[in-house]
Amino acid sequence: MGPGPNEIQFKKPAYPIGEGLARYLTGHARNMPLPIHYTDLLRHDGLMAQHDADGRETLWTTVLLKPSEMEDTHQRLADLYQLLVADGRRLPHLTVASIDFCAYGNSQPFRIRILNQINDNHDYYYIKRADASRVYGLELEHLLSPNRINYVVDKGTLVEEHIIGVPGDDFIRDPGRYGGNFNPVRLCKEFVKFNERCFTRLLGDMRAYNFVVDMIQDFDQAQYRIRSIDFDQQNFEGRHRIYLPQFYKENKPYVDLGLRHISRETAQQYAMEERSLLRKRYKLEEDRVRELLEVMCGDQVSTDEHRMRLSEELAVHHGENGFRGLPCMGAILNLQMKVTLGL
Repeated sequence: MGPGPNEIQFKKPAYPIGEGLARYLTGHARNMPLPIHYTDLLRHDGLMAQHDADGRETLWTTVLLKPSEMEDTHQRLADLYQLLVADGRRLPHLTVASIDFCAYGNSQPFRIRILNQINDNHDYYYIKRADASRVYGLELEHLLSPNRINYVVDKGTLVEEHIIGVPGDDFIRDPGRYGGNFNPVRLCKEFVKFNERCFTRLLGDMRAYNFVVDMIQDFDQAQYRIRSIDFDQQNFEGRHRIYLPQFYKENKPYVDLGLRHISRETAQQYAMEERSLLRKRYKLEEDRVRELLEVMCGDQVSTDEHRMRLSEELAVHHGENGFRGLPCMGAILNLQMKVTLGL
């Protein structure tokens, strides 16, 4: 039996950042020299398994450094954090509390925990292998979503800020435990809008553990924002359902909640609202989006098989023959946004 219509069959390859994308990133202050790189952290002294509160081994391991290299590595990691969040301006009293590594997934990230020694407040950031697909996904998220994304790139290294929120699969198991008065209608509304954003800009693999729920306590009740934390599957796959979070079995609890609390007509209204907001964001950043898509057209970000299949499936889905025969994923994404948003 073959893969289902919304199952990802093979691991996506990492695509290098080409000259065109590097120029784009430099022009928009995303590409700059870094004090430490991903490969530097691979030269560690060992890894130690991490366990959760129930004693089960997690996907993360603690990185052990050689004593002779620890001070220098920690200083460079603190400098990198200052570059990410303060344009390199000195932030006093920062120290590295821990370095973790996750071998699972495409980017195999290092997670750096930065501690403010004055008040014991801490923050995280991530150092990953640079992948053109992920960079395109991050940039499109920054331009077209309601969220701002902070990241920098240097050669084969990608550095990202931490995105705050509760993992989607954890949140939906017991929404009430995270405080506030749980409002299922508002959560369903946000899932519909999130579904619309992903499909419009062709961001795939948005299973519940690849997004987080950020809950904001309003003066009378809770508001929700669903945010992607994984951008590797930016317009790579050939099946159009890959880009619709509603079809993943991991997201069925969100869909079931929606079926109980909002009507089809209400869901359509929320989708229309989000498309209106997307149109406004697109218009505000139109020149930059066009520049990015032109660069993408010169890059290899998928296979010819996936490109041809996606163009055919979107042609059928939208009833738009213009998708057929498009030469690159950038052109497909460009037409997808124009058709979906009525541009």
